Amino acid sequence: MSEANENFSKAYLDMELLRFTTAGSVDDGKSTLIGRLLYDSKSIFEDQLEAVKRASIRKGNEHLDLALVTDGLRAEREQGITIDVAYRYFATPKRKFIIADTPGHVQYTRNMVTGASTANAAIILIDARNGVTEQTYRHSYISSLLQIPHIVVCVNKMDLVDYKQEVYEKIQEEFTAFAAKLAIKDIRYVPISALKGDNVVEHSKNMPWYEGGTLRYILENIHVGSDYNHIDPRFPVQNVIRPQSDKYHDYRGYAGRIAGGVFRKGDKVMILPSGFKTTIEAIDFYKDELDEAYPPMSVTLRLADDLDISRGDMIVKENNVPQISQDIDVMMCWMDEKPMKVGTKFYLKHTTKDVRCMIKDIKYKVDVNTLNRIDDGNELKMNEIAKVSIRTTKPLFFDSYRRNRTTGSLIVIDEGTNNTVGVGMIA
Repeated sequence: MSEANENFSKAYLDMELLRFTTAGSVDDGKSTLIGRLLYDSKSIFEDQLEAVKRASIRKGNEHLDLALVTDGLRAEREQGITIDVAYRYFATPKRKFIIADTPGHVQYTRNMVTGASTANAAIILIDARNGVTEQTYRHSYISSLLQIPHIVVCVNKMDLVDYKQEVYEKIQEEFTAFAAKLAIKDIRYVPISALKGDNVVEHSKNMPWYEGGTLRYILENIHVGSDYNHIDPRFPVQNVIRPQSDKYHDYRGYAGRIAGGVFRKGDKVMILPSGFKTTIEAIDFYKDELDEAYPPMSVTLRLADDLDISRGDMIVKENNVPQISQDIDVMMCWMDEKPMKVGTKFYLKHTTKDVRCMIKDIKYKVDVNTLNRIDDGNELKMNEIAKVSIRTTKPLFFDSYRRNRTTGSLIVIDEGTNNTVGVGMIA
């Protein structure tokens, strides 16, 4: 590889990554918006663009149908809706992006939860003609439940309301009043037309009254460094590294992704569940040795003492220990067609730890449209969300989801099919 290419590759790898998801009611223009964002950012390959042009002509469209950039599933193209989570990747000179285009239909709530679970930001689209709807409430609640730190409310199809400022401001006021009930830290608003390109990548001449940034500018400048928990040191051990070679015959390292806090060379740490204490001797990162590491870095820790540590253990600081329990309350989104019933046993995966568990109780369900709590029997149906009590066969080391999205989340797996059937946020 030439020096220029190597420098470019290193610069690309060092660029900050923003994961964001899109949500909105059916036909609010999510796929068109993503297509416009990619198209105007010159992030679509020539062959992809030609395919979209041909597909647009076949559909009888006079203009380029940018929704086809993301609506890749044949069923979606036939129905004109998004039914799966479509991931797209692109970059600007300032930042790398991963987009999760999620469905708008209520029956695909599980897909939205999947796409939004790792997002730094959520784009919530509102049709300027329809204003805030029940589905807007649902998407906003799920974004709040998943603790997505940044919400960008895009009031779309402004071209269909003659770019009127009062329409935009009324929607902004209504959404702000609803959002006051939710735990959303950062909300931004932008009036756009995904079809025409207004305020997506370039400022709109049709809305001189809007003085904020374009959508791309907002996405490029959202500060994500403080989204991670840098206070509580958490290192779930994923793998024990013991190279079988003469050169590294004494090497023993513990690999994983830092889930919280900052680990430094020389730090005194404690191993869970054993409670043994030791010191960090070195932090290895690819070919380098670091003085410190923090989320979401994947590193290998070398410890001063030879201890019995395996996958599923957690390295923490002695004076900052997570909760340890076999009884856990979670907000559960059920993702399987077969209802979850009290007393059923499942596999449970939390960070790098796998245990068996049993559903003890369904405390209440949540109506995601009204935020009301519902007492409704002993089973949870697909796409329903409820507060559930779980008992595990071994203790877990966890924080509340509100405090740490990594150590506060888990998935439930069917013992027979090995399918992921539920996702939980620890209360």
